[in-house]
Order: sequence, then structure tokens, then C-alpha cells
Amino acid sequence: MLAHIKGKLIGFFFGLLIGNIPGALLGLWLGHLVDKKLANAWLFNKGAQAEFLYTTFATMGHVAKSSGQVSSEEIRLAEQLMTQMRLQGEQRAQAQNAFREGKSADFPLTETLRRFRTRVKDSRNLLRFFMEVQLQLAFADGELHPEERRLLLTIAGELGFSEVELEQLLAFAEAQLHGFHQGQGHGSAGHTQPPAERLRDAYRILEVEEGADDSTVKRAYRRQMSKHHPDKLAAQGLPKEMMDMAKEKAQDIQQAWETIKAVRKIR
Repeated sequence: MLAHIKGKLIGFFFGLLIGNIPGALLGLWLGHLVDKKLANAWLFNKGAQAEFLYTTFATMGHVAKSSGQVSSEEIRLAEQLMTQMRLQGEQRAQAQNAFREGKSADFPLTETLRRFRTRVKDSRNLLRFFMEVQLQLAFADGELHPEERRLLLTIAGELGFSEVELEQLLAFAEAQLHGFHQGQGHGSAGHTQPPAERLRDAYRILEVEEGADDSTVKRAYRRQMSKHHPDKLAAQGLPKEMMDMAKEKAQDIQQAWETIKAVRKIR
């Protein structure tokens, strides 16, 4: 933790010696800038997976703050994701610090997202996975605020997703929230839906129209599994800490396919 404030401490004390209280405040501000640059350097040295984790939690903090007040549900979801990823010790502290940095009004969102996009080599699957995590945070309190939607559109644009694609991602996230998502503490796991609602959500998870023919639905299922297959995501650079999340999403897609198969009697 000291590493995150070392520049501030040095700047404060030197500023105090040179210029009393005004000098100390100036030194504190300059030290803050140094700490941010050192944090960025640490990320580049650690590589793409550290960049992925940092950008995930920092952006989550920014999304949480966009509606004005960070809710207890949003904080709880962030902590649950850290637990699910088995982040402990210094790694968990870094994730918590990233979330706090993201809440700052001067958080450099555009710069952070562009650096992240370069780091993952513009992989559409990894960028989509990243967006899906942000949507989990946005829906943490059960609704999507207008300010969150506007910010998500900005994030999506920086990562190369159109407004139409964002709407598909939102539908996917809402469908998981309604019951397909089986992870502890996310959405409404264990809730029994009326068959019509569950079937509707199954189509939304596969991103296919309910009136599509069987062949089209099957292709949609295979396409979604290809985008979310844990092994494929791992090969493209998904941090090992996020593998359980990837497996859950793949399970949701499989369950959606099984639901539609049963209704349509597809063999």
C-alpha cells in the first residue's frame, strides 16, 4: 500500500521544508502525479493480464460513480468479483485501489481504455468479456441509470462496439440477471421464471430472434460459445483469475441452448 502513496509522502515533506503549508500542498499534488505515472509503469511491466485486471476494476469504479453515488450493491458486487477471482493480499489491494481510482473525477477513462485495447491486441472476444463485466456492475442494483447507459455507450465506442452491439450486450446481461446466471451473489440465481420469460431470455442470451429457424438458432449458439469458450479466451490473454467467470457465462449459453432445444424438440 505504501507504494501507492510514496510520491505523495515525499512531495509533501519536501514541499513542507521548502515552502511551509503552500509548498506542502503543491508537493502533495506533484507527488500524486508521480504516483499515477509509477502505477502506469508498473502495469506495463506486469503485462497484459495485469492491465486487464486494473482496467476492469478502475472502469467499474467509474461506472459506479457515474450515477452520482456509488451504491452498496455496486461495492458488494465488486468485492464479490474479487472473491470469485480469488484475489488476495497485494493483488486484492491493487484491485480495490483501481476501483477507487476509477471513482475519481479526473480518472483518464479514454486513455485507459485505449491503452487496454492495444494491450489485448483488439481481441473482440476479450473486449466483449470486459464489457459484460462492466454491465454486471451497472445492473448491480437491478436497474440501469441513464447516466450509466450514456457512459457505457462511451466505453463501448472506445472499444469498437456500435450502439446496436451495446444493446445486444445489455439484453444478454439482463437475461443473465433474470435467472440464467448461476453464480453466487449475482443476479437472482435460483429464481424460477415462468417458461415464457425463460424462453425469451434464452433467445436473448444466444442473440437470435425467436422466429428464427432451427439452423439459425444452432449457428447462433455455436457463435456465442465460440466467443465465450474459456479455453479460447485464456489463449487470447484472459487472466486466469477470470476463468471461473468465463465458465459461468459458457454455462449460461449452454443452458439457453438446452432450453430452446427442449421447446423446439431439436435433436
